[in-house]
Amino acid sequence: MLINLAYIAACVCTVMGIKMLGKPDTARRGMLISASGTALAVFAVFFERELVESWNAYNLLHNGYFWSFLGIFIGSVIGVVSAKRVKMTGMPELVALLNGLGGLASALVAFAEFLKNVQTPDSILTTSISLTIFIGTATFSGSMLALGKLSEKITGRAIVFKGQKAINGLLLLVSIGAMIIYIAPGFDYQMKFSAVIIFTAVALVFGVTFVLPIGGGDMPVVISLLNSLTGVAVAMAGFMISNTVLIVTGALVGASGIILTLIMCKAMNRSISNLLFSGFGATDAASGKGGPQSEPKAMSAEDAYLVLEAAGSVVFIPGYGMAVAQAQHVVKELAQRLEANGTEVNFAIHPVAGRMPGHMNVLLAEADIPYEQLKTMDDINPMMPLQDVAIVIGANDVVNPAAETDQSSPIYGMPIIKAHEARTVFCLKRGKGRGFSGIENELFYMPNTLMIYGDAKATISALSGEFKAE
Repeated sequence: MLINLAYIAACVCTVMGIKMLGKPDTARRGMLISASGTALAVFAVFFERELVESWNAYNLLHNGYFWSFLGIFIGSVIGVVSAKRVKMTGMPELVALLNGLGGLASALVAFAEFLKNVQTPDSILTTSISLTIFIGTATFSGSMLALGKLSEKITGRAIVFKGQKAINGLLLLVSIGAMIIYIAPGFDYQMKFSAVIIFTAVALVFGVTFVLPIGGGDMPVVISLLNSLTGVAVAMAGFMISNTVLIVTGALVGASGIILTLIMCKAMNRSISNLLFSGFGATDAASGKGGPQSEPKAMSAEDAYLVLEAAGSVVFIPGYGMAVAQAQHVVKELAQRLEANGTEVNFAIHPVAGRMPGHMNVLLAEADIPYEQLKTMDDINPMMPLQDVAIVIGANDVVNPAAETDQSSPIYGMPIIKAHEARTVFCLKRGKGRGFSGIENELFYMPNTLMIYGDAKATISALSGEFKAE
């Protein structure tokens, strides 16, 4: 009874925490409440009958408490060290890694249940086991590939080859066939064991082939989708072992993840099927109009200061380049200098800016940017023609006018922040490359755009320094 009450309390904490994460001023408290709920659930597990009965003070190798606490200790050390060392630019990769490990943990729990109940006639249990292993394993391999793409150890572009969809379909059919052999009665232990091994191996391959054709600007959506699948695997694991907390939290993560995925798809004006199967980024970015023929106009930070000094309104549009340069704190400093000079300052956030959902919001919150200055794409676009200066910091696809003008572009139809409508646009960029997605940005070649090449943090610091020198 007390264990169930603890589980219910943990679920309530999780729900309350997730709700509080929706607002910047309560997000930190919400995270602590959710973490407290998780800690309570873990603590309650140690009073489960099976674990209590495993207590053996004289034989640690057969002591459930020993192995549990050993796992908690090792995992805690790895988690704390990783969290302390990770940079903000590495947050998307860390999220992908945690997604994958969550799926793998669910699959391992399911495999343990399979070994424990090999010949069970319970079709609900065997169905839960097979689905948990397949979803968890596929999520693990897919997340590891996403990790490689996000860290640029693997090309970020979509990898598409002939017959790819047919291969994915075949892999699913093989998995379904193997699952049927495992679930259906009448098959011996060897057949069932072989079937589980087959659909586990197929799931590993399917996770890779599933993520391969997705690249570029779709990576934040993929991270959200993989997170949702991890939640589904966790909920299925909860059904297997009759654990209320796993069912509730897994369902919450799965539902919230898919809702976020659909919201982000809507923000990109694309369906989820188009996202998964279109091979975004596989086409030549310079196709269609043949690419701009002129060179972008460059400007020094000193000359840019003269424009900013006279500006009545400035909007910052951050992208992954700001995360790479760790420029969020100097951006805030420059914003404060501009406001002291009488300039109205806003920040425009595109739903898929960066490489994970909410990436830019996290960075700006870390720098204590006032929430009222953060504008959504829908809020800022009507204001953009009135802005004297738009400062684009490392963003690419989310400000690319080709989304509105070039029907041959892979991003055609995607809603963008209309930075090109500002009177003057400063684009801060490390070099002349096309960026993560590989798509040429027409904004760089427009008559009102000026490029400021170099490290974004150094550039922003130089601009802020000019105001200090006044």
